[in-house]
Amino acid sequence: MTTSKETDWMNHPVLRKLVHEINALTLAERVTLVKGLIPGIAEELSDREYEGFVESVRLKGERFHEAQAHPGEGRAARMTPGERDLEKR
Repeated sequence: MTTSKETDWMNHPVLRKLVHEINALTLAERVTLVKGLIPGIAEELSDREYEGFVESVRLKGERFHEAQAHPGEGRAARMTPGERDLEKR
């Protein structure tokens, strides 16, 4: 999880605790949980915002796999843009 001006107001320790607890679930349970959250997220976003959300999730996964494949190289050497790159920070 990263922080930015847009997310400074969030209670990051509580969110990190939730993420840690959720990661203790099985893969099937975590996938089901994510799928269960999607309708509520989609309902509150415009079509364009939703597409941006889906793209950010896809990039997060790509970025993770790229980092795993190239440990110790740092983000500057990676091809997949990260949140900081996309937000220009």
